[in-house]
Amino acid sequence: MKRKIVLIDEQKCTGCGLCVPACHEGAIQVIDGKARLIAEKLCDGLGDCLGECPEGAITIVEREAEAYDEAAVQAHLAALREEQGSCEAAAAEGSLPCGCPSSMVRTIVREESAKEAEAAGAVPSTLAQWPIQLALVPPQAKFLQGSDLLIAADCVPFAYGDFHRRFLQGKSLVIACPKLDNIQAHLEKLAAIFKAVDLKSVSVLIMEVPCCSALKRVVELALEHAGKNIPVQEVVIGINGEIKST
Repeated sequence: MKRKIVLIDEQKCTGCGLCVPACHEGAIQVIDGKARLIAEKLCDGLGDCLGECPEGAITIVEREAEAYDEAAVQAHLAALREEQGSCEAAAAEGSLPCGCPSSMVRTIVREESAKEAEAAGAVPSTLAQWPIQLALVPPQAKFLQGSDLLIAADCVPFAYGDFHRRFLQGKSLVIACPKLDNIQAHLEKLAAIFKAVDLKSVSVLIMEVPCCSALKRVVELALEHAGKNIPVQEVVIGINGEIKST
């Protein structure tokens, strides 16, 4: 049948992922660095994703396409929620579905290890909790309650040499990649965190590359979904390791 459906121009797409949370049907995902329509039947053709694309890479066209299937959309969204829920439950219990115990929630006391590091002439770690991957952090984790939350793109700690002292000290941390990860899952997880705990502040650290800009937008959308009004501070780190803007 001929109907309206989204068209993504791969030449213009930078893979920033802003369109992913804007698609309420979960029809768009970033795959191999580009936004892609994963199934025609999941796209309603209304174009909610258009306004979020900074590159103008998404348009609505009328062409032969599989009919929109509301039942398939609901099943798809349910599967995404189930996958995310399984990961959260496994993390809270201290293991992943694969049996890995390394995601057990824990608080890290640094006093002795910091003294030892300083005595040895090393820079001490200021990480105060585990896990740190956003996908593994349970929304009700005790280390989040009443904390200053730092949300950092995966590459930031490697690019900025003074990450621990300048940004991490005294904060709880979650890390994510807005280009390679499941952005919709991150949106839902952050909204769940914002609903479950009372945070003092939220800071977002991203790289200067275009795909990283989606992380702040996801945080803002998650706050809207959670009904919370917390100011978000953004810091942009350059590829050369400098602070580009705050």
